[in-house]
Amino acid sequence: MTASIRCFIGLGSNLNNPTEQVVRALDELATLDKCQFIQASSLYASAPVGPQDQPDFINAVAEIETELPPHLLLDKLQAIEQKHQRVRERHWGPRTLDLDLLLYGDQEINTERLIVPHPFMHERSFVLYPLSEISPDVEIPQDKQLSSLLVECPMGSLTKI
Repeated sequence: MTASIRCFIGLGSNLNNPTEQVVRALDELATLDKCQFIQASSLYASAPVGPQDQPDFINAVAEIETELPPHLLLDKLQAIEQKHQRVRERHWGPRTLDLDLLLYGDQEINTERLIVPHPFMHERSFVLYPLSEISPDVEIPQDKQLSSLLVECPMGSLTKI
């Protein structure tokens, strides 16, 4: 039997009833093969990163344990995005659903398709605060303490809903 790896997934949506999109995606994460859903954060509302001519986002972070290798897990996450009719029209643009593999155990991965830890997570309040809600003591590769990242990344307009 393959050992389970503790993973954290960032979820975000700002189109087609974003709250429903995120809640449905959490339910879908709970049904993934070779994965066990552990917990999810509260939902948070956040201003968009990048182009400001789009609606605010609804965000959350989920914790799962998986036996899937990282790229296969990424494939499963992208399949869920496709079920939600995700279209990539522009960088950091509006979307029905965005699923980001934030952490895959204590591994550091840097391939053409996948970078873990997620390269921008340390500067995104909509990732750090939900993550700290469900796992305040999580260890982030590259010797980063979540508590120090929170100090460096103020909550700003992020709102727990």
